[in-house]
Amino acid sequence: MAKEMQFDPEKMEIKEFKLLKGQVDAPEDFNSSVIKGHQSTTTLELSFNIEEGLVRAIICTDIKTESNGANIQEASGSFHLAYIYRVENIEDWASVNKDGYIICNPLLANALSTSSYSTSRGILLTRLQGTALSEFILPIINPQRLFQGVKKQ
Repeated sequence: MAKEMQFDPEKMEIKEFKLLKGQVDAPEDFNSSVIKGHQSTTTLELSFNIEEGLVRAIICTDIKTESNGANIQEASGSFHLAYIYRVENIEDWASVNKDGYIICNPLLANALSTSSYSTSRGILLTRLQGTALSEFILPIINPQRLFQGVKKQ
């Protein structure tokens, strides 16, 4: 696996996108005007099929409003977004070690994380319009915070 090469994100292509879960729950009497903020958690899971040159990235985001007691119940949302990437020369950037674990170059992992997260930000902006969570914008973060696990497909 190359260690000193620079990864070119243009060597990645999103082949497929799927909305696995998209749900917003809000009580009938929910008052959006008293929302003070939002709590959210986001995770990323990468799965590799090195033989096919594919990577699956699943971004899961859970959101909850904070109304400081002004609403009896808070509104919440849960979204699971899946991306299938084709990566040119993936074998230069990811491999399976003798124990069966994926070793992924941090440059590739960062490119996958950045692309998946930023695309999800845009998708959520459109999906949340007209809901109790319409004011929520997925925050800008360091994409390295997302790595939860890597699995071989």
